[in-house]
Amino acid sequence: MIEFLGTSFVHVFRALMDVFAVLSGESSVSQLTISEVLKNEESVREVHVDGQLSIDGGVFPIVIQWDSPSRDLADVEEFLKPHSQLISDTAAKHGAILFRGFPVADAFEFDRFIEACGFPNFRYEDSLSNAVRVVKTDRVFTANEAPPEVTIFLHHEMAQTPVYPSKLFFFCEHAADTGGATPLCRSDALFELMQKELPEFAADCENKGLQYTNVMPGFDDAQSGMGRSWQSTFRAQTREEAEERMRELGYTWTWLDDGSLKAVTPVLDAVRDLGDGRKAFFNQLIAAYKGWKDTRNDPSNSIRFGDGSILDPEDVMACSDLAERVTFDLMWQSGDIALVDNYVAMHGRRNFTGTRKVLASLVAGESVG
Repeated sequence: MIEFLGTSFVHVFRALMDVFAVLSGESSVSQLTISEVLKNEESVREVHVDGQLSIDGGVFPIVIQWDSPSRDLADVEEFLKPHSQLISDTAAKHGAILFRGFPVADAFEFDRFIEACGFPNFRYEDSLSNAVRVVKTDRVFTANEAPPEVTIFLHHEMAQTPVYPSKLFFFCEHAADTGGATPLCRSDALFELMQKELPEFAADCENKGLQYTNVMPGFDDAQSGMGRSWQSTFRAQTREEAEERMRELGYTWTWLDDGSLKAVTPVLDAVRDLGDGRKAFFNQLIAAYKGWKDTRNDPSNSIRFGDGSILDPEDVMACSDLAERVTFDLMWQSGDIALVDNYVAMHGRRNFTGTRKVLASLVAGESVG
């Protein structure tokens, strides 16, 4: 099912709006390939990059290169605006899109790129993310402020909470000197592997769900990949306000002597039905078990099955190993933009040296609480 692409994969990328008009209501966009719909656009083309995966006959990620001499962002906006649905459908099918060589240089131009795609915004301030981030615009913030030696393991964004985005944008403002790749994992392919090689564990995850425990500090801790304070997380000034928010979300909690908050989520689904015959391993199991470690949190206590039973460490590590088999390491080039479908693909961060500036933006989706 899964293999590395060893040959050149180049197709022309173009939107033919009349095709959508003809096919509207008669044929699912997911049944059309990019090559069938996008044929003769001169400004962009699809390209092959090293390490790209082939999964179920499609590439992961799909890579689109700006091929126009124009460096005017208005031309990019003109290209993006009519193609919002196509971009969304392509991300859902392939898991991720890498836009390479587009004339985007900073947070404000990245914001314009996102706005041109026409997706609903999900502000960082409104999220339950446990990562410390610096807001740049209403749409854009830093991806994570954790030190370069801190590995951020594979996860679906905010899948450890009842409220999560449908998609994420990433923008590389400045690539690291060494390392710093963003691993992207196809969770639908991972769950298929789990059903074959870890059938009991896969069934337990799907049937029991998962429950997460996180100790949040009383102040933002940028030295941790999960150092966001409880005040920021729950948009609360007082304990009473935080408790009201947690009560609405179905959390239980304990206040600790040092002012930190031990919060336990409701039982959350660990597997997501994508509605097209695929199921995705939609959770933060790998990240929580391997990476939720700081002065407040112990990974061994961070996650349980929904019935309270303990996960077998061998199953978790075997699952993590399987995930690497369907993971593409996105080695950033300055100016790259990636769109990740949060329901289909996990992401993370490899260690790095030097200065790495990657910005992010969230696209709103449904919540379960």
